[in-house]
Amino acid sequence: MNYRPSSVYNRYRYVSTMFRQTTGLLKQLRYLSFVGQKPWRFNSSSAKERALLYKAGEKIHGFTVNQVTDVPDLFLTAVKLTHDNTGARYLHVARDDTNNLFSVQFRTTPMDSTGVPHILEHTVLCGSEKYPCRDPFFKMLNRSLSTFMNAFTASDYTMYPFSTQNGKDFQNLLSVYLDAVFFPCLRELDFWQEGWRLEHENPTDPNAPLVFKGVVFNEMKGSFTDNERLYAQHLQNKLYPDHTYSVVSGGEPLDIPELSWEQMKQFHATHYHPSNARFFTYGNLPLEQHLKQIQEEALSRFQRTEPQTSVPPQTLWSNPREHHVTCGPDSLAPDPSKQNTVCVSYLLGDITDTFEAFTLNLLSSLMVTGPNSPFYKALIEAKIGTDFSSTVGFDGSIKEASFSVGLQGIAEQDIETVKEIIFKTVNEIIANGFEEERIEALLHKIEIQMKHQSTSFGLSLACYIATCWNHDGDPVEVLKISDKVTRFRQCLQDNPHFLQEKVKLYFKDNPHRLTLSMSPDESYFEKQAKAEEEKLKQKVSALSEEDKKLIYEKGLQLMAAQSTTQDASCLPALKVSDIQPTIPFTPVEMGNAGDVPVQYCAQPTNGMVYFRAMCSLNTLPEDLKIYVPLFCDVITKLGCGVMDYRQLSQQIELKTGGMSVSPQIIPDATDLDVYEQGVLLTSSSLERNVPDMMRLWSEIINTACFDDEERLRVLVMMSAQELANGIPDSGHTYAMIRAARNLTPAGNLQEIFDGMDQVNIMKRIAEMSNLTPILRKFPRIKKHLFNPENMRCAVNATPQMMSEASLEVEKLMNLIARKKKERKHVRPNIIEKPLDPLVGSSFSPGSGPSRKLISDPTFKPCQMKTYFQLPFPVNYVSECIRAVPFADQDYASLQILARLMTAKFLHGEIREKGGAYGGGAKMGQGGLFAFYSYRDPNSIATLTAFRKGVEWAKAGKFTQQDIDEAKLSVFSAVDAPIAPSNKGISQFLNGIPDEMKQKHREQLFAVTHRSLVEVADKYLGTGQRTCGLAILGPPNESINKNPSWVVR
Repeated sequence: MNYRPSSVYNRYRYVSTMFRQTTGLLKQLRYLSFVGQKPWRFNSSSAKERALLYKAGEKIHGFTVNQVTDVPDLFLTAVKLTHDNTGARYLHVARDDTNNLFSVQFRTTPMDSTGVPHILEHTVLCGSEKYPCRDPFFKMLNRSLSTFMNAFTASDYTMYPFSTQNGKDFQNLLSVYLDAVFFPCLRELDFWQEGWRLEHENPTDPNAPLVFKGVVFNEMKGSFTDNERLYAQHLQNKLYPDHTYSVVSGGEPLDIPELSWEQMKQFHATHYHPSNARFFTYGNLPLEQHLKQIQEEALSRFQRTEPQTSVPPQTLWSNPREHHVTCGPDSLAPDPSKQNTVCVSYLLGDITDTFEAFTLNLLSSLMVTGPNSPFYKALIEAKIGTDFSSTVGFDGSIKEASFSVGLQGIAEQDIETVKEIIFKTVNEIIANGFEEERIEALLHKIEIQMKHQSTSFGLSLACYIATCWNHDGDPVEVLKISDKVTRFRQCLQDNPHFLQEKVKLYFKDNPHRLTLSMSPDESYFEKQAKAEEEKLKQKVSALSEEDKKLIYEKGLQLMAAQSTTQDASCLPALKVSDIQPTIPFTPVEMGNAGDVPVQYCAQPTNGMVYFRAMCSLNTLPEDLKIYVPLFCDVITKLGCGVMDYRQLSQQIELKTGGMSVSPQIIPDATDLDVYEQGVLLTSSSLERNVPDMMRLWSEIINTACFDDEERLRVLVMMSAQELANGIPDSGHTYAMIRAARNLTPAGNLQEIFDGMDQVNIMKRIAEMSNLTPILRKFPRIKKHLFNPENMRCAVNATPQMMSEASLEVEKLMNLIARKKKERKHVRPNIIEKPLDPLVGSSFSPGSGPSRKLISDPTFKPCQMKTYFQLPFPVNYVSECIRAVPFADQDYASLQILARLMTAKFLHGEIREKGGAYGGGAKMGQGGLFAFYSYRDPNSIATLTAFRKGVEWAKAGKFTQQDIDEAKLSVFSAVDAPIAPSNKGISQFLNGIPDEMKQKHREQLFAVTHRSLVEVADKYLGTGQRTCGLAILGPPNESINKNPSWVVR
């Protein structure tokens, strides 16, 4: 999410929001942008204009309008209302955006770490009064065309949002969500499944040992294997020790078994009441319909209460405090002897003072973001640690904001040094202030982020206002960003020391300061396991024989409930006939900049220009391939020409919305053994800055500096640390990439660029004492990549801007030095495909602009089973099967089958019965059918569940209704809205034009029961498949003894 709660948990997956750079306002703003009709011109019947007609005091369906506010910068009208009977608060944001959103949030303030709000969030979605079937939430994923459905538990609120582009779907989902939160069944069986339970390891064997089970219990065990998250949780608990922020809202694994079913029901009764609720709707659908439905289906049954959920201010300390905590060792740390973290955190002020919060957020960015910031220079470039601490910068996610700064990846003896540097840097900022150009670059970033158009504006808005509104602040004030920028400029003009005075007040003279250090304990995981064992013993020893008998019976009862086919006919559903039969085609024009082909896509980009350039890797020697991801990461961060890296960073911030380079492996749409390899240059700018953006690319491409080993070391350490830290959150992705490694020619390169190989490569580079040999490889890589003969470009801009943009692209291409010696492709098997899909069969190699793909006719797929032994208490499991490319007619059937198997079989086996946080199947665009599980207490049992799923599919144990639901689910992803900046990009990058998408769409509609059974048998059946397996998880004795597994 794009807001920063210290802990946000959600229905699908715990969302990590401990950002490594200060995020706050700037990251939120990045998504506060718009999509829909031309944003600079509205007709009188627009949603925004209609909403302006409401008047304060007007009564509508049990609500009273309090305030109507025009927010022209964001092209919206905000209407604030209150429900007359219950006092429920309501904000409607009217905008000409078809991706309508609803959200209801409750202030949930637990006073213990049993995870009651988190377990309740899971359990309310397991059936309700009007929709009593088990798990209507997951079932609605397959009965709607939603563009988003989820639920989040933050530190002090719980939010239930959904979005959809279909009006009927909106009403269906609203009905299900309202009934779920206000009238849930809260069955004991659902509490056991989602929260925690004591159950026999094998539920059918009363003599098997009793163990803890439960989805949230396993989720939180997995969650606390992430040291960054663990640290951030401790930091919040200790900086705010007096009230709800001193506990873990998601649940501390060993405290979760103290929660009873009765306590959870009581928490619902006191917290999930309209008097404690805030409703939010967004988009172009009429407000009256929403209010009528909410009143009739929910609020008419309630009277006002006085919820006792407010959070008192934290009592301020008179003296700073220090704490120390321990964590598990990281086997992938860049330097195993440097695994300590230390950070200094300051309590700031109440986030309902929106201008002060805005100012402190900007101040935080000036202090810690980018190589020109004082703390980056003082801490990162001192090379004492690998990166900033996991919590860094401004955090406005709870009632009182905080600012944190520190380092991770440091030696124990450097902890005191880091603290000294922090206090010294604060004094230097007070003395020296900030350069005016840096402040301008930051304000330019806000301007860009307000203009950039995203497809999830409503969701970002809901999250952006959530914290302030949760604590009775004014959500409309939060949206008045331009007013705050104007006031900020005025404050600086009136008082040149405005920011330095804030630093003195909040940092130098603030005694409410926490210094938290964390160090690894070699026996940490062992102690955790022992503590769980002790807790289990304690629970089991308190059981009578009657209790044990009851546990066995309840286990069988739960298993029977999980195995029973549910009647979901009570739930509303769209029909396949509600899906649009055709897609709107996006017109693109092909042109040239010199000899370089350019795709132009005219779009309502709101004064922004988006540029991309794809550069082929075909001539790059194989020995340089492993360094391509690092090259991409650092090329825009090393300086170029006369600019050092600090000056380049400043220019990028002043003139663009960001410049990045990323490796690309693009599978061919028609052949599994063909792929394109390259790197993609991506940037954006305001229209007035396009010449500057192109000049910067020219300088980076032509004159990048590869002589600063100290700068490279800083970037390498940060990158290696980031990769190591990311494994607990993305373990299933790493497992899928590894499982796919030997199934297609592109698989090995994918593993090198994005898999566990890349994690280990970066670890090895970080351990090198001399990085000069790495630096020497970069000019060679650059020479092969940035050659106009190997490039193609794409521009998305307004029609009026196209001719100027094309001139600038042409200038750029003319400035890129052409290589005198023609470079041979390293691999001889090159296939040329036309860039213009209309050329079709008349195309011949060399006859026009083309994509040059790699073909490997000698490739033979083979099976490989890899086990990565990691210090986690949970597993990430995957099996990948070689199937068919995107254009094959069976691809659509496999795509529907993956969704069908996930919803109707694998979800029940892996999550409900197995206790994993998530699991399922997906058909990837690379032609591989992948099974996966996430934060899974099982490994071999999950592989068995994958196989059972195939047998289930081959036996055709599904109905036409099941197929239709799977189609709806697939189409909700296929038809997800595309931002103007991304229109036409699938053709540019993947060679998939709208005509091919339309054909695929028709194939999806045509999928039948018979075709699903046939593809299951043809591609997934034993003996029919070439597959790969991979598991990331704790030591596993049975796998270690099995010679067919490679253990890493």
